[in-house]
Amino acid sequence: MPWHETGPMDQRMQFVLACEREPSSMAEQCRRFGISRKTGYKWLERFHNEGVNGLEERSRARHTQPEQLDPERARYFLELKAAHPDWGPRKIRGWCALHAPELAPLPAPSTLGELFRAHGLTRPRRRRHRTPPYNQPFQHCDAPNRAWSADFKGQFRLGNGRWCYPLTVSDNYSRFLLDCRGRYGTDHGGVYSCLDRLFREYGLPEALRTDNGVPFAGTGLAGLSRLSVWLIRLGVLPERIDAGKPQQNGRHERMHGSLKTGLKENGYKRDLAAQQRWFNRFREQFNHQRPHEALGDEPPAWHYRSSPRAYDGHVPEPAYPPEALVRRVRSNGEIKWQGELVFVSAALTGEHVALTQTDNHLWQLRFGPVLLAFWDDIRRQLIRPEKR
Repeated sequence: MPWHETGPMDQRMQFVLACEREPSSMAEQCRRFGISRKTGYKWLERFHNEGVNGLEERSRARHTQPEQLDPERARYFLELKAAHPDWGPRKIRGWCALHAPELAPLPAPSTLGELFRAHGLTRPRRRRHRTPPYNQPFQHCDAPNRAWSADFKGQFRLGNGRWCYPLTVSDNYSRFLLDCRGRYGTDHGGVYSCLDRLFREYGLPEALRTDNGVPFAGTGLAGLSRLSVWLIRLGVLPERIDAGKPQQNGRHERMHGSLKTGLKENGYKRDLAAQQRWFNRFREQFNHQRPHEALGDEPPAWHYRSSPRAYDGHVPEPAYPPEALVRRVRSNGEIKWQGELVFVSAALTGEHVALTQTDNHLWQLRFGPVLLAFWDDIRRQLIRPEKR
C-alpha cells in the first residue's frame, strides 16, 4: 500500500475524514491519496467498526493453522520416532505414506522435525570439519619430477577376506608409475614409508599432487597434515585438487583406469604378498612395454629420469627472511602472538612458522613457502586466504 513512510496513521485518518466531510466519490478520494479503492473501503470499514484503533497496522500472521497436528496424530509420530531413533523426518513420513495411509494428508518433513525437536528426540548433527581448498597454482608438468601424483586406488577384498588399498605414485610428465603398493589401510605410516623409499630411489620432486583425503590433507590451516608438513620441509610442495574434481589429476586417474581393468581381468589374489607380485608385473608392463599416445606411442620409461635433487633422509628446517618474526608452534597447536595465544594447526606442533607484515594491519603467516593465513590486527583474528 503506497502510504507515505512517515505517519501512516495520520494519512489514514486524513483519508477517513476526507471521505466523511467531502461528498466526492470514493474513486476520487483514493486517487488523491494514492491507494486502491479496496484499501480505501477497508480502512473506512475498520474506522466505523473500531474507531481510531481500527486504523492501526495489524499482524499478517495466520489466525488459524488448518494443518496443525492434532494430539492423536502427533502421539503416533512420536511413538514411531521413539521406535526408530535413527530415522529422520523424511524417512518417517515416507514410511507412513506406505504403511499408514489413514494419516493422510501427512505433515511436511519440517513440521515433523519441529515436533521431534520439541520433545527432545533429535540429536544435533556433529559438525563436519572440511579440508580448506588449495589456494596455489599447480606446477606445470613440462619435465620429469616437476610434479608427482599419489592416490589410493579403490579398495577391494583379497581372497583371505582382508581389504587391500593400492597406493599408487606416478610422475605426471612421463606417466612413469613409480610405485603401486598394496596396503592394509590408508594410515600415515604406510604412505610415509612408501614416499621415503621412493625419494631415496628417485630423488625429490618439486610437488606432490593428491586429493583431500587422509593422510594427504587435514582440516586445519592450508589443509596441512603431518605428511604434508614433512613434504614442505623437504622442499616438496603438497598440491591438492578440488573436491570432486578428479580430472585435475587426469593423468594419474587414466593410469587407475588401466589398473582397474587389469584387476578385473586377472582377479584378486589370495593374500597381500600374491597381490603385490601382480602389482609389480603390472608396473613393469605399464612402464616398459605399454605405449602411450601422449608420448608418441612410446612407453613411460623412455621419458623418465631420476630427479637431480637427491634425498638422504635429512629433513631441513624451513628458511625465513631476516625481517620475518618466527614463532614455534606449541604442543596444543597455538603460537604466542601480540600477547595472545592463537591457534594455528595441530599438524604444525613443534614446527616454526613466520609472520611478515604486509601493510598497516595485516600480517602473512607462513610455514616455509606455504601461506597459511593472514593475521588482522584490527579484527584480532586469522583470516584464511581465498581459493585460487
